[in-house]
Amino acid sequence: MKLSRKSDQIISSVVAISLAVVFFVLVGLFSRQTFAQGNGSFSIGEAKYVTLYDNGDKLIIKTSATTVGEVLERAGVSLNMGDIVEPEISTEINADNFYINVYRSHPVVIRDGMSNKYLMTASYDAKTIAKEAGFTVYDGDELKRVSNGNFLELGVANVYELVRNGGRMITVEEEIPFEEETVKSYSIEPGVQEVQQLGELGLKRINYNVQYIDGVEVSRELVGEEVVKEPIARVVAVGTSRIEMNPLTPSRGVNRYTVTVNGVTVERKETYYDLPMSGVMSLVSRACGVPAVYYVRDDGVKVDSDGYVLVAAHLGRYPRCSVVETSLGPGKVYDTGAFAESNAEQFDIATDWTIRDGK
Repeated sequence: MKLSRKSDQIISSVVAISLAVVFFVLVGLFSRQTFAQGNGSFSIGEAKYVTLYDNGDKLIIKTSATTVGEVLERAGVSLNMGDIVEPEISTEINADNFYINVYRSHPVVIRDGMSNKYLMTASYDAKTIAKEAGFTVYDGDELKRVSNGNFLELGVANVYELVRNGGRMITVEEEIPFEEETVKSYSIEPGVQEVQQLGELGLKRINYNVQYIDGVEVSRELVGEEVVKEPIARVVAVGTSRIEMNPLTPSRGVNRYTVTVNGVTVERKETYYDLPMSGVMSLVSRACGVPAVYYVRDDGVKVDSDGYVLVAAHLGRYPRCSVVETSLGPGKVYDTGAFAESNAEQFDIATDWTIRDGK
């Protein structure tokens, strides 16, 4: 019986080991098949083939790194000031046979007359380098590579001389700022703002005639300009009470509408008056926490420094400084009058519709 149990244990162990070997072989075959397909479909963390070009040197690696920066770090590639990496280091490694290029910076000196500029750059185009150095390069300018006559001071830097050629026409591109437009919307909650259209900058080309003496700009004359792209306005919709769809006007004189106040539906009457409001604003400015000033809107309605319409109302029903709805926009109660004795739901709105003196 002892020999029989031992034989059974040995057989069980052999079977278990065999199954494990078969499992790992199948996993290995499946993995090789996945990479061989090269279909670019990989999950994050799965090993991928990446080809790295570092200033012309080629390196092919298989890595589970998830970003370009992580690949460079694992490969021991360090970056110096001015080096350029394409694609940028935050780019995700999301496909097999991924390519990374590292362009190494090198020292360059640009001479423009008596002005020298030293910089580290990964570019090899002389005009591009000059622009990177902050020089304006005009049509017809020449950049000549010259011998490094001061090696001890400039080291191994390539030296280019920027040669200016008299006066010439130049073209400068400038962005055109976009405007912001505000529109009323009766479909969103009053006071809520929604961007309906994103603004886009425009572009114009400006032509100048530039004169140089000994490589130094001495004059610049505007010749003309051309709008290449018109700016697109940014449009913001502001939620507006539906009672503003039928506003009070000078010709109407009286406006009536239904409004809900504290859950109660009331009939409101609106009228207007035209009196100087400086005295009223001086009296209530401290209590209401506003400057003692007011302005006349383009439509002739008087508003405070925050844009609230100046309203006279029944102070028992609507205390001073209360914010209220009017058909001419949000208002604030600053005044009252004899009309309030007969109608607690009447608003008298301050305007410049009668005297029209801007006061």
